[in-house]
Amino acid sequence: MHKKNPEENQKINQPPTCWIVTEGIKGTENQCIGVAEMLNVDPVVKTVSLNQPWLSLSPYLGFEMERTFSGDDLSPPYPDLLITGGRKAIAVSRYIRKKSNGRTKTLHMLDPKISTRHFDLVAIPEHDKRRGKNVIVTKATPNRVSVKTLQAGKIEFGSFSALPSPRIAVMIGGNSAVYDFDMNTAKKLVHDLKTLQGTHQASLMITMSRRTPTQIAQFIQEALQENDNVYIWDGEDPNPYFGFLAWADIILVTADSTSMLSESCTTGKPTYMVPLKAKKRLGRIKTLQNNLIKHGGLRIFDGKIEQWRYKPLNDSQIVANEVKKRLSELF
Repeated sequence: MHKKNPEENQKINQPPTCWIVTEGIKGTENQCIGVAEMLNVDPVVKTVSLNQPWLSLSPYLGFEMERTFSGDDLSPPYPDLLITGGRKAIAVSRYIRKKSNGRTKTLHMLDPKISTRHFDLVAIPEHDKRRGKNVIVTKATPNRVSVKTLQAGKIEFGSFSALPSPRIAVMIGGNSAVYDFDMNTAKKLVHDLKTLQGTHQASLMITMSRRTPTQIAQFIQEALQENDNVYIWDGEDPNPYFGFLAWADIILVTADSTSMLSESCTTGKPTYMVPLKAKKRLGRIKTLQNNLIKHGGLRIFDGKIEQWRYKPLNDSQIVANEVKKRLSELF
């Protein structure tokens, strides 16, 4: 019988090495980091771009080589586990899987739009239709919200405890491929928030996105900043996002952000969706919203708030559990 030497035992007890590679979109990157955190691995986070013709033809072209990529270094030694997310990172996953002769195990987040046979595992939210033997299906989008991150947010932003309850976190996005955030919507939102402050003596914790139209961001800030018990993040101080989620009693999220809707419903706290004007048929994002409503975590905001309970989403943990089970040789 072969006896493992001390070096082999030490290697077995070490967590697998891990890279996260995306094209740099924060929401996609956070999905990957959320899973890595649930796996208790310490990932190296990399950002890549594609050169032509792969940039235009990804993910369908294939034939990836060193000159396919620009951005962070993709040289060996390759990791035990590669987590990728987004269209441009598909080429990275195929490239490293081939260059490592399959030693690097690959997990791709989101529908790759190509056969899942190119990956060891693929994690896809329920509102996407692709399925397969190596597909892990989640209720919404995996994310970094967990007991640990919420506890850290509560400690880091302990000053929010001075705000009176109910504390309403207001997560404002902006224009997207399918939504317009117009001034009429902004005016109605401000009116409703002021009303809630009057009827519930509520405090407001407000953050806006880089996608929030400048005119609307200025209007919201000017309309609310002089009110008592209102905190509006200035975009410069440390991002209080996890602090908002940790201290909030109620969460309001604009309809455009699948990430923020998923993250809010992972807290287990009552989450309301602020409707926006649709520019076209909503498709997948509407399916996600309906799934969250059916789950019990999400309701449509109509100017009123109430408390209710539901089972918090746990999509990052679901993916991590399946990775550990299906790639048990790494863990």
